[in-house]
Amino acid sequence: MNFKTMLCAVIVSTMAMLDQANAADAVGVRHLAAPSAERGGDLDVTVWYPARPGGEAVTLGDSALFKGTAAMREAPIADGKFPLILLSHGAGLAGTPEALGWIAVPLASRGFVVAAPTHPGNGGKNRSAAETMKLWLRPADLSATLNAMPENAFFGGHLLERRTGVLGLSMGGSTALAIAGARVDAKRLAAYCDTDLLNASLCGWVRQSGVDLHAMDMRLAGRDNSDRRIRFAMAIDPAPVDVLAPDSFAGIGIPVAIVNLGQPGKIPATADASGIARTIPNASYAAIADGSHYSMFGECKPGARALILSEEIGDPVCGDGGGRPRGEIHAQLVEMAVEAFDRALKAGL
Repeated sequence: MNFKTMLCAVIVSTMAMLDQANAADAVGVRHLAAPSAERGGDLDVTVWYPARPGGEAVTLGDSALFKGTAAMREAPIADGKFPLILLSHGAGLAGTPEALGWIAVPLASRGFVVAAPTHPGNGGKNRSAAETMKLWLRPADLSATLNAMPENAFFGGHLLERRTGVLGLSMGGSTALAIAGARVDAKRLAAYCDTDLLNASLCGWVRQSGVDLHAMDMRLAGRDNSDRRIRFAMAIDPAPVDVLAPDSFAGIGIPVAIVNLGQPGKIPATADASGIARTIPNASYAAIADGSHYSMFGECKPGARALILSEEIGDPVCGDGGGRPRGEIHAQLVEMAVEAFDRALKAGL
């Protein structure tokens, strides 16, 4: 990269970070309940949206390790109609919608309604290894959210018809591919934690929880979870992408954008989607070489690294792949997402 190109990249990243810093004033956030027959109750859905002045200033996703993201709770929604993005979070420390506020808030500030269901058992105090590994239930959570949004009195009149996309990060990335048409391979999923070679952190937790994936009821695991209402899917570092059936990707009929974090050739196999992108008929692929899987977490607070050591968390959740601050990587991912969803959901408006 020459000096001029590098300077332009720095300017773009800096401007994007400033835009994100100011975005909270124009973004509202509220919760709604999405009925889910499959889950046997209501899903808690966090929704960010373009807002008019008002509401209560709140910070979501703040923790001992990570900085939260500001928005205006219960602010009036802005005039007009907007495309809808269904957002699927990961598992573990990133296992809540609020953990993805860093990308949801700027998307809402750029004219999208972003609805993120909490996938039961995937994070927080009620985290469950058994529920987390039922990957085939996650796309249904998104479909249930999509059912609920137009029926909601607050949002129903502000959603553009047939302008819905899905964005997923980490395990949410595999969920995004699944709702686009990829299927779980039950045999691959059952064998996923036979060793620690694919995902030592996740599989260590699975074993410590006493979960035997071979004994799990997977009769529904390989079902078709595609939702024809989805027009576009974006998956960032989808994992575990290697439990999806290879022969299912060719049948995906919508445009898909896939982004990996890390240097090509060094991305963990369980998240490396470069080969998959070549088998999806209308897919694009990009990699951010100085990112890592942990770049999808919020920005770390001062002292977070010491806390990681003292709490024996085990994963370098504050580590990225190069010298750039995590905020700059976030800004780049936000701009990539905005450009992709603008093209897919706003074209012709």
